[in-house]
Amino acid sequence: MAQAQPLLAGARPTPQSRLLVMLLALVAALVVGVVGYGWRQSALALVGVLFGISLYHASFGFASSYRQLLLRGDGRGVLAQVLMLSLATLLFAPLLIAGVGRGAVAPLALQAVIGAFLFGIGMQLGSGCACGTLYTIGGGSAMMVLTLVSFSGGSFAASLSTEAWAVLPRLDPVSLLQRWGWAGAGLQLLVLAILALALWRWQRPRLAEEGFWPRTPGWRNLALGPWSLVGGAVSLALLNALTVVLAGRPWGITRGFTLWAAKLATLLGWNPDTSPIWSQGPFATALQASLFADVTSVMNLGIVLGSATAAALAGRLSVRTPPSAAAWLAALLGGLMMGYGAWLAFGCNVGAYFSGIASTSLHGWLWIAFALLGTAVGVRLRPWFGLPS
Repeated sequence: MAQAQPLLAGARPTPQSRLLVMLLALVAALVVGVVGYGWRQSALALVGVLFGISLYHASFGFASSYRQLLLRGDGRGVLAQVLMLSLATLLFAPLLIAGVGRGAVAPLALQAVIGAFLFGIGMQLGSGCACGTLYTIGGGSAMMVLTLVSFSGGSFAASLSTEAWAVLPRLDPVSLLQRWGWAGAGLQLLVLAILALALWRWQRPRLAEEGFWPRTPGWRNLALGPWSLVGGAVSLALLNALTVVLAGRPWGITRGFTLWAAKLATLLGWNPDTSPIWSQGPFATALQASLFADVTSVMNLGIVLGSATAAALAGRLSVRTPPSAAAWLAALLGGLMMGYGAWLAFGCNVGAYFSGIASTSLHGWLWIAFALLGTAVGVRLRPWFGLPS
């Protein structure tokens, strides 16, 4: 098989360059098409595109980082996440204290413990997390399309059982910023610094390997990739802070998936009036409005287009099918578990973990603790479906 060539490798038109032109047209159509919902909606669509480019070029995987940590003792991906969380905390703190936006804060609930654990298993069976599902679809993964469909169905199913789960024990949300202001942010940064130092000392031999530190800067590397893990961490933190400024809240993904499934269910005859969640309040409003009016949906579409654009620029955009029927089944089960778990846990690896911890919400720390436990189970289940480590 001939090796894929990046777009800028030659002037002659190639299938990748034609795809790139088409994708750029779709990006422009999305950005311009949502301007009727305000300039911020267009700006957030573009932010979604930049998220997709960043995730793809840096290969910034959450599920794969946890798997490498548990199976091979490779903590470079997790260290990059700690750096990302540290920078995001520094960026979020002045914004949230000044009232520029609200943080991703949720209760400390037993249902969140169960949900994060399910999500941890699911992202190993599904071979991706919430944002990973989107950016690998953009890169051409057919299996992740099934993961997306089942993720959406799982979160929608969980939304219909919200009242049943709400009876479980829970504590009020705890935000270190809301309780102690800058001191709360400082406390979290101290914890993150300790984690970073421990990972640094442990991973020092691996950190010298290619892929963790930024490469020699240049427009060619920026456009074609690959980016370093540190570069991806910085980009994601900056884009999440920009999302707070534009949307008034941090980056999230699951709400969009749930809304897509709910809209499909209405087309198939489901009556939203039968659900307390969907018959009133913000979810009812979103269900009645256009998908392009929903910030999360628009940003999710942007992520897919952004990652596809990055793959075309790198000359690697192609459709990849699962290796076996068992892999399809794993994608289906993994997506269902992630979707159901994300709803219970008040978010996924983005909305609950990344944005939650950046907002200094303790539920973000609760999420990652039990998601890692679920991951430990999930990596042991992967061989049952013929999935590689």
